[in-house]
Amino acid sequence: MRRSRKGAGGFTLLEMIVATAIMSVAVVGLLSLLSGTLSNASRVKRYDQVAMLARTKMNDLLVVSPVPVGQTLAGQWDDSTGWQAVVTPFERWPDALPGSFQLLRVDLEVWWTRSGERRSVRLEGFRRDVIPGELGR
Repeated sequence: MRRSRKGAGGFTLLEMIVATAIMSVAVVGLLSLLSGTLSNASRVKRYDQVAMLARTKMNDLLVVSPVPVGQTLAGQWDDSTGWQAVVTPFERWPDALPGSFQLLRVDLEVWWTRSGERRSVRLEGFRRDVIPGELGR
């Protein structure tokens, strides 16, 4: 009497090895994508934090009074993040007298270090200010 293997189910050892190899390649690929995604998310999060710090510092410089014109202002939030700003006259009437208005330009650079490399973002803003007595003619 002969037995028929026609109805026997299951996988051969070779099929299992091939399936395991395919799954291994897929899992390694997904893990490398996940690692890259986490790295990009960390970079974007840091950039967003710096952008928020820059916006806050620019707002401070636009409303602080009196603002030191022509001097370099600088500071740090922590060991890896800081700022530097310069306020310069941008526009005023040629015969402007003390007490009249002038337009000041605020140049702000916010820097941070990432992996030992210094990166920065620059912002520019304008504010109206009164010409002090010693600057007029």
